[in-house]
Amino acid sequence: MIIGAGFDTRAFRLKGGTWVELDEPQVITYKDERLPASNGDNELHRIPIDFATDSLEQKLSSFSGRTPVAVVIEGVFMYLEEAAIGKLLETLRSVFPRHKLICDLMTREFFEKNAGTIHEKLTGMGATFKFTVDNPEELFLKNGYRQLEKIAIVEQSVRFEAGEIPPSVWETIRPTLPTGYDIHVFES
Repeated sequence: MIIGAGFDTRAFRLKGGTWVELDEPQVITYKDERLPASNGDNELHRIPIDFATDSLEQKLSSFSGRTPVAVVIEGVFMYLEEAAIGKLLETLRSVFPRHKLICDLMTREFFEKNAGTIHEKLTGMGATFKFTVDNPEELFLKNGYRQLEKIAIVEQSVRFEAGEIPPSVWETIRPTLPTGYDIHVFES
């Protein structure tokens, strides 16, 4: 389940499973025109949703009761108010009582030190970051989730790009990398 799927192509790149992508109608239409769901090997459902007016619970209801369920929400939470995130988590737990949630979260410190330039550009296009707190994972823990994993995005990106880094070099580089923008894996 990918909420706010954008131009994600996991359903075409990863083998197996039933895939569900939810996003704004214009995004779903754009994807369907260029990469029809029927072109993939996996079962793929694309569901248009107007996040401002449609009920996420209603859109997901036909998939309730399925297990296992993994929900991916990337590049979304930073644009939502804390109350909206709480409502989204409540909806997910209602429809899928047992699921894994994979998401990216940014701390206030990372935002203030590293995201200013991109945020200025986004603000100019009408988008703004609303959820930048010191410990964003606390909201998820308060909403009945248990954190299984936390992966530092910048650190992993450097490791992937650089390949094998000798331990002595890595210990020199690692403390200089920005921290506070991470992939979190939660379980309800």
